[in-house]
Amino acid sequence: MNNTVIKISYDGTAYSGFQIQANANTVQAELERALAIIYKEPVRINGAGRTDTGVHARGQVANFNAPFSIDSDKLPHALNCLLPADIVVTSAYEAEDSFHARFDARGKLYSYYIDRALHPQVLKRLYSWHMPEPLNLESLEAAARVFEGTHDFKAFQAAGNTITDTVRTIDYVHVINSPEEQLLTITFKGGGFLYRMVRLITGTLVRVGRNKLTVDDATEALKGQKKLAVGPTAPAHGLCLEYIVYDQ
Repeated sequence: MNNTVIKISYDGTAYSGFQIQANANTVQAELERALAIIYKEPVRINGAGRTDTGVHARGQVANFNAPFSIDSDKLPHALNCLLPADIVVTSAYEAEDSFHARFDARGKLYSYYIDRALHPQVLKRLYSWHMPEPLNLESLEAAARVFEGTHDFKAFQAAGNTITDTVRTIDYVHVINSPEEQLLTITFKGGGFLYRMVRLITGTLVRVGRNKLTVDDATEALKGQKKLAVGPTAPAHGLCLEYIVYDQ
C-alpha cells in the first residue's frame, strides 16, 4: 500500500459536508467514487477536517492507502476528470506510512467572509454573509481578541456535540477590512475547533460590531456567564477552510 495524500478545494454549496454519510451527497463520497474508478476497488479516505453542510474549502487534506502507485503529477488530473466541477484535487504526494491527515494535523485556519456592500454582490453571494448594516470595527476587533488564547469554549459549540473536552487554543483572530472589495474577512487560526464554534463566534462578533453587544458581553459569554450573548450561528456559506497546519 502507498500512503497517498491529496489536497482538495471545493465549493460546499451542493454538499452535506465533507464526511461521508448515509443517503447524503458529500465531498468524501465523490472523492471515493472517483478513486474507486481509478484503482478499480473501494478506497476509503481520511479527511483532516469535517466541514459542515455548505462550508467551503481551499486547503482540505486527505490521505488514503492506494492499492498501487500513480505519479503524483498525474493523480490530480485523473481525479479531476472524474470529479464534479465543484471539487478539485490540487496536489498529491506519497507520505510516510504513519501519516494520518486528521490525527497529524496541528492546526487549521478558517476564514469567514462578510459582504459589506449595500446590495448583495452577486459573485460573492455563495461565499459570504451579506451584512450591509454599519459595523463598529473597533469594537468588533476588540471582541475578537477576547477569543484568542486557551479557553473553555463550551458555550461556543452547537447543540448535539458529544465532545466533553471543550478547551481549545486559538492562536489569533484577525479582522481584515477591504473597503475596495466591500468585504470584511475574519480569520481564525487554532489547534482545533468545536462543532460550529467559528460560526458562533462570528455571530457574536457581528452583534458586537452592530452595537447589540459589548466587548464585556463577549467576555462573559466565553466564560459561560451570558448565554444570550452567544451567536447567532453565522451562515455556513460564508465559511472557508483555508489550510491545515502540519509539522514541518
